[in-house]
Amino acid sequence: MLAFFWSREFLLSRSFLWLLFLVNLGGTIYGYIWYEGQLIETFNEHALWQLVFVPDSPTASLFFTVALLYLLFPLQRSYGISRILQYAIEGLAVVCSVKYGIWAVSMIVAGAWQGGELNWQDYMLMASHLGMAFEALLFFRFMKAGWIALAVATGWLLLNDTVDYAYGVYPYLPRELHDDISAVRMFTYGLSIFSLCAALLVWRFRKKA
Repeated sequence: MLAFFWSREFLLSRSFLWLLFLVNLGGTIYGYIWYEGQLIETFNEHALWQLVFVPDSPTASLFFTVALLYLLFPLQRSYGISRILQYAIEGLAVVCSVKYGIWAVSMIVAGAWQGGELNWQDYMLMASHLGMAFEALLFFRFMKAGWIALAVATGWLLLNDTVDYAYGVYPYLPRELHDDISAVRMFTYGLSIFSLCAALLVWRFRKKA
């Protein structure tokens, strides 16, 4: 019985895909609202072009939400620009969701480990971000993007990491981690590579299936 809920028949059913789409769309909107204060701060104190690098998790969720539309409405003739766009969005959806899903949970746990208090919102964020990482890897087997799209998407992650820590526009951290920025930066770069490796592993088994 449980195997049915992991099957292609269930996961790609239109009712489940629409439910997943709405959940992710709602989470994306909430995520951008959550980043409102930092977006305003960045707009006022930093170069305008840096704004795009601020809302990491909701942008990852946005990529996955759009990727779900390709499963709901498969392109009948995917070639040229439309194919490249689909591959790019799917690649970004997977590596960004895995990276920022794990990153957010890690930062919350690290802050709590150093004495920070967890509230209901922290638990909600951990559950939702773990869900981001899990669903991205689960649905990647149904997507069309390959290793090139994953590599390009990882290049975007590394660029994002560089801008975040070179210009100080990384997501707000628990105050317990404010003296650990160097360690957080190293972990963040490493997690970008880990996300690529995790996605490549799923891609390899998808190719064999």
